[in-house]
Amino acid sequence: MDNDFGKLIRQARKDRKFSQRELAKLLKIDFTYLSKLENNRADYAPKEEVIRGLAKHLKLNEEELIFLAGRIPHQEEDLLKQHYKDMPALFRRMRENPEFAQRVFREASDRDS
Repeated sequence: MDNDFGKLIRQARKDRKFSQRELAKLLKIDFTYLSKLENNRADYAPKEEVIRGLAKHLKLNEEELIFLAGRIPHQEEDLLKQHYKDMPALFRRMRENPEFAQRVFREASDRDS
């Protein structure tokens, strides 16, 4: 998956044959805001419901799109708040030990399957 939110939604919109105005109308947002999102020029990340709408209409994975947009899904916020003191150590260990990071991601992906 492309790791650029704007490029991803622009390409998916074009693949699904939506104009910016058509998709914006479905999402109940202004097409100029959609254009800013596609060009990574929005002043702020879209609300989670807009991202979920984009995912629905563009047939994209909601959770991946939320993370690419720079948001954390609401259900994950509680987990992060509970373990906020442990997060820096976890990230540091993942950076220092790529094999550990790969194992964590692989196990997480296996559970999602």
